[in-house]
Amino acid sequence: METIIANMPVNVNEQGYLLDMNQWNKEIAEQIADEEAIDLTNRHWEVLEYLRAEQVKGTALSIRKIGKSGVVGIAEFYKLFPEGPLKKASRIAGIPKPASCI
Repeated sequence: METIIANMPVNVNEQGYLLDMNQWNKEIAEQIADEEAIDLTNRHWEVLEYLRAEQVKGTALSIRKIGKSGVVGIAEFYKLFPEGPLKKASRIAGIPKPASCI
């Protein structure tokens, strides 16, 4: 379905994940982060860029894989994106909800 995020029309699924990661930009990420009550810092952006790069490679993402990535540890990942870090970070990054998320 089409919706407006950051004054831009985008296609999302019923859970609010972008269907086309090419529609994503930083303004969209900031608005989604606001909805999730997350103030994005440089550290958040590093993690979001990593997630987007892994999505382009076709890598299946999981909390465990991210914890072993060397980009962010699991504890920090939970601190940056509380209460469902992979789901929230993926939504903010404009990538599909990982299959490993319920």
